[in-house]
Amino acid sequence: MEKTLKKLSKNNLGICALKQKYDSKIKFDLKKHFNFDSIMNVPTIKKIVLNMGLKDAVTNSNAIKNAQKVLTLIGAQKAIVTKAKKSISAFKVRENMPLGVKVTLRNQKMWYFLEKLIHIGLPRIRDFRGLSWKSFTKFGNYSIGIKENIIFPEINYEVIDKIRGLDICIVTSTNNIEQAYQLFLMLGFPFKKRNIRSKK
Repeated sequence: MEKTLKKLSKNNLGICALKQKYDSKIKFDLKKHFNFDSIMNVPTIKKIVLNMGLKDAVTNSNAIKNAQKVLTLIGAQKAIVTKAKKSISAFKVRENMPLGVKVTLRNQKMWYFLEKLIHIGLPRIRDFRGLSWKSFTKFGNYSIGIKENIIFPEINYEVIDKIRGLDICIVTSTNNIEQAYQLFLMLGFPFKKRNIRSKK
């Protein structure tokens, strides 16, 4: 695992093109679009949380270990194990039982993942027709459910025990959905056509 992380870190050296684009153009376009008084008010991405819930962890002792390896490859950062907060006898779940893995990305690794997701991951989804703009929360964050982890270039059939899904939560610095939506548009997120009904 440590060797894998060192290799991933070497591959991530340098300035991320998407972050460079945000700093040099996007944030100034957003400032103008929303008439912000200060550039400090412009929305940005704060962190990205990748999460895998594992239903088969109860019966498969290797599920957590395999998922942790996969999520570490995807996020280029060691995944941590998430555990059950309480026991649920109906599902044979005990308190503190490992049930999933997650990674929280910030700063440069966050921007690299975002660039990979937009330009490589999403276009590789089968029958992909765009993201729904309705997936924003009232806090301005955006969630994406990925059904197959093999859309990411680091993952192939040789390193996984089975194809798993994962949830991606992108946390922004704004509580305004419209501001978050425009930020994502300018970053290059491929949204479906947005139909806004005019009020009479």
